[in-house]
Amino acid sequence: MYTITKLASGLPILTASSASTESVTVLVFAGAGSRYETQKDRGISHFLEHMFFKGGNKYRNTKEVSAAIDGVGGDFNAFTGKEYAGYYVKVAAEQARLACDVLSDMLLHASFPPEEIEKERGVIMEEERMYQDTPMYRSGWDFEELLYGDHPLGWDTIGTEQVIKTVTQADFQNHKDKLYTAGNLVVTFAGKINEAEASSFAEEYFAPIAGTQRQQFQPLKDYGKKRVFLRTKNTEQAHLVLGVPGVSALHDDYFAQKLLAVILGGNMSSRMFLNIREAKGLCYYIATEVDSYLDAGSLSTRAGVDQSRMKEAIAAIRHEYEACAASGVTEEELARAKSYFKGKITLSLEDSEERAHFYGKQQLLYPRTRDIPEYFAEIDRVTVPQVNALAARLLQPASLRLSVIGKEEDSAGLEALLS
Repeated sequence: MYTITKLASGLPILTASSASTESVTVLVFAGAGSRYETQKDRGISHFLEHMFFKGGNKYRNTKEVSAAIDGVGGDFNAFTGKEYAGYYVKVAAEQARLACDVLSDMLLHASFPPEEIEKERGVIMEEERMYQDTPMYRSGWDFEELLYGDHPLGWDTIGTEQVIKTVTQADFQNHKDKLYTAGNLVVTFAGKINEAEASSFAEEYFAPIAGTQRQQFQPLKDYGKKRVFLRTKNTEQAHLVLGVPGVSALHDDYFAQKLLAVILGGNMSSRMFLNIREAKGLCYYIATEVDSYLDAGSLSTRAGVDQSRMKEAIAAIRHEYEACAASGVTEEELARAKSYFKGKITLSLEDSEERAHFYGKQQLLYPRTRDIPEYFAEIDRVTVPQVNALAARLLQPASLRLSVIGKEEDSAGLEALLS
């Protein structure tokens, strides 16, 4: 269960208590992901995430922030997605006050010192190079660029080298002022903490957060038309993503799409794993996933394969899509997918960090926040005819998009595989 209260500023405080853990996670969600950017500030959301850790009034630099949390054996980190950013501290329950102290100091008093910005430029560039050298990540980013085109949803969160090299202290402050406001944040407490304790901490540490959101994101009007993204590179293994446009997080078929992905390639008993990895020995890793944004989505299968068998793997994945579109799924498959999905959620929510993420993201982005019984009821409501209709609609050859990283040089040949 969870509870929601609001401070006088309108800042939502969500408490998701759990008696089965000795930890507390304090996680601040902000509606400040990379899709809020424009070409002239591509990458500022992610760079800003780094800069918040450079210190505030009380914890004046990265060392003091780190020492405070490390000193009690806690964990802290941050992340930037397309639609949100998040900052969290996870500690033993008796250290919850410290978690609030560190997070509030960062968010309220970050000054973005120019000398720290200069140092962090190099860190961001090295992070970008790391992803360039990790084809499993890069192929996924290429697929998003293919699917969403020249739209913020299609841009990677790292941003452009030009922005990374030129963004200033004033730019960071302006971006923070526009998006890190009371109505565009959610402070989430999860774990061994009750509503009264959370409300007291929130009032003490987060009440000064105010302001009104002054920037909205650009809606996605249409998906990209290009079908193949080939990045020729001398890798030992070819990495590919083959998928289709999907449904959004607010669509009636959101849960049906989640279950369809589980059946296709969500675990070791899925169709992709058994028919392509086990039966054909075509790859080491293969998985089908969904990404769902507020106005867009995708369903895709990623795999790492031998260079000489890449086209065979693409054909095999396409075959599984077409077979599912034509013949649908079985009652047994759907029942197993539901049990798997609910089981994974149940296990993850034993962790206070995952619990904070589950509830906080919903509260920030969606019209309603479902508790576990409501969420599971949505899963249970999905029917075989609903999944089959969705599969028939989504998994069409004309909708396929393919990104590949490897030694292949024939983009036209890859496109022919989708026709």
